[in-house]
Amino acid sequence: MQYFDPDHPNLARGGKNVYGAALGVLMLETRFPRIPGDIGHAGSWPFPLHYKIVRGASPDRVVRHQADGLLDAFIAAAEELVALGADGIATNCGFMCLHQDKLAAALKVPVASSSLLQVPMIQATLPPGQRVGILTISGATLTAAHLAAVNIPSDIPRMGTEAGREFSRAILDDEPYLDVAQSRADILSAGRALVAQYPEVGAMVLECTNMVPYAADLQRALGLPVYSIYTFLCWFQAGLSPRTFS
Repeated sequence: MQYFDPDHPNLARGGKNVYGAALGVLMLETRFPRIPGDIGHAGSWPFPLHYKIVRGASPDRVVRHQADGLLDAFIAAAEELVALGADGIATNCGFMCLHQDKLAAALKVPVASSSLLQVPMIQATLPPGQRVGILTISGATLTAAHLAAVNIPSDIPRMGTEAGREFSRAILDDEPYLDVAQSRADILSAGRALVAQYPEVGAMVLECTNMVPYAADLQRALGLPVYSIYTFLCWFQAGLSPRTFS
């Protein structure tokens, strides 16, 4: 983020309402707990963020119903974040990948709609014969159209957490309480099922931004690299506001 005019290093330059935060996050309208590691827990991040709630964007409507009728509301909320001072926009639901192109076309800043945008890059890092696997909160509604929107082949190994007792239900039904231990167990179980069904999986991407608190447990359990919205937005932020070296 440039504060000073390069031709006049002692002259501070204005134009924004709020300074010091380069990344704005579009939030679904929810009430479920956001524990440390979750994208919606501001303490999860080593840099400040702008947040904006998209009214009417429930987990059910975005994940199970493809954010039908909500695109204009997402764009309007993103424009508010840009006016506030954001130099880049992210969303807090991986299923918004379906609308990546429309969001990018409508806004004047870079857009990172989903952790799934990392998949082609991660695939390029793997040895021959290995593939990226996706762990998602809803395997039933993560469609080929979602994948195609971010250049992911439709046959990519993927597994949902719906078979678990807690995580998918509590998040998608927007419940006011979350059993963290059971959520961790659900995610570990789905991760193990994914690699058992697809032994060629050499790295995993967590579609759901609420899975980040369990990423380290999953990596230790599987012995594989685990990528998430946290890894993606740390990379995204590094471009929006590069580190200054003296």
